[in-house]
Amino acid sequence: MAVYLVTGGAGFIGSHLVEALLARGESVRVADNFSSGTRANIPAGVDVVEGDLAAPGIATRAMTGVDYVLHMAAVPSVPRSVADPIGTNHDNVDATLQVLVAARDAGVRRVVFSGSSAEYGDSPDLPKREDMVPTPVTPYGLQKLIGEQYCRMFTSLYGLETVSLRYFNVFGPRQSPDSPYSGVISLFIHAFLRGQAPTVFGDGAQTRDFVYVSDVVSGVLRAATTPGVAGESINIATGRSVSVLQLVNALQQVVGTSVAPVFAPPRGGDVLHSQADITKARTRLAFEPAVSLEDGLRQTVAWFKQATPVGA
Repeated sequence: MAVYLVTGGAGFIGSHLVEALLARGESVRVADNFSSGTRANIPAGVDVVEGDLAAPGIATRAMTGVDYVLHMAAVPSVPRSVADPIGTNHDNVDATLQVLVAARDAGVRRVVFSGSSAEYGDSPDLPKREDMVPTPVTPYGLQKLIGEQYCRMFTSLYGLETVSLRYFNVFGPRQSPDSPYSGVISLFIHAFLRGQAPTVFGDGAQTRDFVYVSDVVSGVLRAATTPGVAGESINIATGRSVSVLQLVNALQQVVGTSVAPVFAPPRGGDVLHSQADITKARTRLAFEPAVSLEDGLRQTVAWFKQATPVGA
């Protein structure tokens, strides 16, 4: 039985990873500062190290006896990074460096780092391939690129195995709608279930590659143990994209509403089009997305209805 440390294990993706690992019979520890994740997301009995991973000593304490580190802890928000580049750099870069140093010193087998499609920037070339030159246009994209470069450096310089996964637009249960920086799907569902009009920034023609959280979990777990991928960067997505307006229409059908969105000016840093090439994930990780957008939306809406009754 391996020991896994899930940083950000109280958060959206992290908590799903914790569940999947426990279901496999693995030993799991969570490190989280609970700035966005919630304790209710962590199953009873899981060892928790609470604290800021960027602070000296926290990552070292969390790393004792760990075989694999799944580094999910981050502030995964382009708009928030634009508003607060210093604070998000602390969480996304400083914490990652502390995690890598602690993992190296503890003799961890491998670190899986959560990268982002934001590293590609707003290049018009589609689909996005891992061999493209990254051109981030926001602090968040740059912060994730720096973390990825640190991972690659620690592999080549210190022999610490790392794999960086570039997530595209992840959605699913437990994704919080409580902030304007939240994922667009959670914000849209939250509005529709209350009979409110969701806000679309721009004209809605921008496209995204939406990937369901269970598929991301599959990619992360494969990246943790698949041999021969140390030092690599790999897209995790579906390889398909839809426009924001197509997403609105799909959600209207799932929720059973005809409420139309309202439009607002584009946000700074938002890219126009995003779609992944997942050939590398398929060939190197045997990764294959299993959940369609429609099925994922149905499961996510069902969770939102159960978790927060309308009118609450």
